[in-house]
Amino acid sequence: MKRSLFTLVALAALLSFALSGCGYHAAKKEIDSAERSFAELKAVGGATSAPYEYCSAESFLEVSRYTMAENDFKKTREFAGRSKSASEAGLVEVKKK
Repeated sequence: MKRSLFTLVALAALLSFALSGCGYHAAKKEIDSAERSFAELKAVGGATSAPYEYCSAESFLEVSRYTMAENDFKKTREFAGRSKSASEAGLVEVKKK
């Protein structure tokens, strides 16, 4: 009886560690993608050509880094996604001009 209980607890612990690691890597991947999009916007002069989108992307990226440090991976992915969307919108605006 004790052995099966120990096995169940060990399996639950292993599963929780595995799932928490997935959240970290997904959030890190989303931040990296947002950073690349923001760097591209910055390189084409987004600060002057699309200031609203530029500031939004920069702010969302900063918040996503903060939430990553706080281990809130769901919020990290959300804010990094918003940053990436703002950067992409800024790139569209820059290409219009």
